Amino acid sequence: MEVAVEFRTARAAQRFVIDEASKVGEARRAAQTLANFEFNADLASDVAIAATELANNLNRHAGGGELIVQHIGDDDHSVIELLAIDRGPGMADVAKCLTDGYSTIGTPGTGLGAVRRLANDFDIYSHPGEGTVVMARFGHELPVRHGAVNITVEGEVECGDAWKVARGEEGIAVVVVDGLGHGSFAAEAARACLDAFDASPFAPPQEVMTRANAAMSKTRGGAAASALLVGDRLSYSGVGNIGGTLVSAGKSQGLVSHNGTLGINQRRAQQFEYRCEPRALLVMHSDGVSGRWDLKHRPDLLGCHPSVIAGVLYRDHRRERDDATVVVVAP
Repeated sequence: MEVAVEFRTARAAQRFVIDEASKVGEARRAAQTLANFEFNADLASDVAIAATELANNLNRHAGGGELIVQHIGDDDHSVIELLAIDRGPGMADVAKCLTDGYSTIGTPGTGLGAVRRLANDFDIYSHPGEGTVVMARFGHELPVRHGAVNITVEGEVECGDAWKVARGEEGIAVVVVDGLGHGSFAAEAARACLDAFDASPFAPPQEVMTRANAAMSKTRGGAAASALLVGDRLSYSGVGNIGGTLVSAGKSQGLVSHNGTLGINQRRAQQFEYRCEPRALLVMHSDGVSGRWDLKHRPDLLGCHPSVIAGVLYRDHRRERDDATVVVVAP
């Protein structure tokens, strides 16, 4: 029997658009409630402080933005993650902005510095004229270095996209699925795919897709891709419009997916093998994120935490009328 440590968002992330001061309290309460449910009151207090600081920064300094709140993980390995995303003026000197006492608008200037001290894991990416993405994680370290943004289209309660990462002696397995359309029926299709993945996550991706096809035949179907990382080798199988790319400094390699819809007269899945460059990133996303991105010549961003990279891709390439998911894994 396979034994795996698995990590995933149990549900889509909570997204708060911070465009006025009243939205700060809403985001803080949601973050504190989630942290209190998953951990304890002490950690929830730290999360609440950090959420307040990040949301205030979005409102005061960036002219508005988004605060994404999510729980990632299961059992003994899980975190509450806050991801602040904006298209504001950016920072010319990030290190200076993290120094206590520094402020551009006359406030005490303890926001980002306080968040960094409270968080177990912290990273930031900012570029003048493009905006800023700040990640703060609270809780236990995740053995797989990865990040994801999984957002429900406005107006729907359930997300038709889903993702999962699993780690075991066999390697690191990843799946991303996009149920056809959006809403509850798309979410049902996505859950069927995840169930097929759970049955044997470290099986060859071709087999995962075959099982997913059968499981999704009782639903409206959808697109999905499965990847298995073992050392410097990547096995990959995809059906439909899930984007997959291996990215390293100066190099970007697209991963092959076949046309079709899982669960609806899908032909036999095929699997492709790739070699991973040292420090390469695996990026997978639904079609709620445009494939017109290129990171290979952005070493400053490639060196950031995968959650920050996922946040930048979501910010710059999201399609507003669909669920959006992007997963970044650093093996």
